[in-house]
Amino acid sequence: MMILGKLPPFFLSCLLLTIIFIVFILCSPNPFNPISKSDLHQTLALPNSTSHGDDDDEILKCDLFKGEWVPDLQGSLYTNWSCSTIPTSKNCFHHGRKDTEFLKWRWKPHQCQLPRFDPKTFLEFVQGKKLGFIGDSVARNHMDSLLCLLSMIETPVDHYKDSEDRQRVWYFPGHDFTLMILWTKFLVDGEERVINGSSSGIFDLHLHKIDKKWTTDLPVLDYIIISDAHWFFRTIYLHNDTGVVGCVYCDHPNVTNFGVGFALRMAFRSALNHINRCRECKARVTLVRTFSPAHFENGAWDTGGRCNRTSPLSEREIKLTSNEWELRSLQMEEIEKANIEGNKKGTKFAALDVTRAMLMRPDGHPGEFWGNKWMDGYNDCVHWCLPGPIDAWNDFLFEVLRRKVT
Repeated sequence: MMILGKLPPFFLSCLLLTIIFIVFILCSPNPFNPISKSDLHQTLALPNSTSHGDDDDEILKCDLFKGEWVPDLQGSLYTNWSCSTIPTSKNCFHHGRKDTEFLKWRWKPHQCQLPRFDPKTFLEFVQGKKLGFIGDSVARNHMDSLLCLLSMIETPVDHYKDSEDRQRVWYFPGHDFTLMILWTKFLVDGEERVINGSSSGIFDLHLHKIDKKWTTDLPVLDYIIISDAHWFFRTIYLHNDTGVVGCVYCDHPNVTNFGVGFALRMAFRSALNHINRCRECKARVTLVRTFSPAHFENGAWDTGGRCNRTSPLSEREIKLTSNEWELRSLQMEEIEKANIEGNKKGTKFAALDVTRAMLMRPDGHPGEFWGNKWMDGYNDCVHWCLPGPIDAWNDFLFEVLRRKVT
C-alpha cells in the first residue's frame, strides 16, 4: 500500500481499471465471443413450446392449423446447395429464381408456438422405424423436403429407385430408419384409356379396388402419411363392382357427373378402410395430409396461368368457401370416419391439415423456374420450391406424430 500511495494519480487509475478489466475477463462467460446466427435467432425467435410444464399443456390443446405466417429471421434450415437430393424441377434457385424473401416466413398458430422441426430429435424419435408417404407428386415433394432436413444430421443411403423415379426408398443406417414414397395417382385402381394406340387423358377408376402399387409395401410401415387430389381434375369414369356409376368432367347423357369431390371422397374412403382392415399391417399412426392448393392466376395451367408473387397472403385474403376448402373438408370427414373404426382396433388417424396455411402461400411455387424443357412456357403452380413453404409441413408432421404416439 505504501508503493501504491507513492504512485501518481494517473497511474493509480490505470492500474485499478486494469484490475477491474482482468476480473471481468475471468468471470464473464466468453465476453468477446461473437453472437452466432443461431444464437441470434434463439434470442429473437418465438419461444420454444417444447419445454416442460404449462407450455406442453398449451400446445396439446392448441389448434396448430389456425394461424398466420410471421417473419422469421432464420429462414430455411437448408439450401439448394447443402441438399443434394432436391429434384431439379423443385430446385427453383437453380433455374433462375432470384428472390429469397419467400423463405423468411414461419407458421405461427394463433394460440401457441409451433416448435421448429429438429432433424436430430426427429431421427431419434423414429429410430428403428419405417415411414412411408403414399400419394402423388406432391406427396413426393413433401418427402423430398423431409429428406433434405434429415440429411443435415445423417447422409442417407439411396436404397431403391424404380425406372420412373416414382418409388423411392432411403435408409439412414445410423438410426436404422427407412423413408419411402409409394407413388399412386388415385389411391384406388385407375387406368388410362388408349384410343387408336394413343393415350387419351381419360381414366377409368375402380373405387372398390385399391392400387396395389402402394398396398404391397404397406405392412412394413410404422407411420403412414397419405394424400392425393390433383390427378382427379380430369375426365374420369367411376366404377364399382357392378359397372360405371358416374363420372368427373364428362359429357355423357347417361352418366351422372358427380364432380371431383365425390370421386376424391370415395377414393379416400376405400384407402382408409383398407388400412383399417389390413390384418398384417403394423402402422401405429396414419396421417392424412389435406389438399395442397394450386395458385394459378390469370389463367389455368394450360392457358397462361402464372404464380409470380413473392410474399404470403394474410388470413383475411383467402377464401374458406373455395373448392380447395371443400376438398379439405371432405377429407377431414373421412378421417373422422376412419378414426371411429380405428378406435375399435387400436389404429390411429389424424390430419396434417395444411390447406389453410398453404392457401396463404402463392409465393412458394416453382412457377416458371422449374426447368421442364418438354413443357416450356408452362408454369408449375402446384408443387413447391425446395427449400420453401412446404418445409413447414414437417413442423406439423413431427408435432402431430408426437401427439399421437405419446
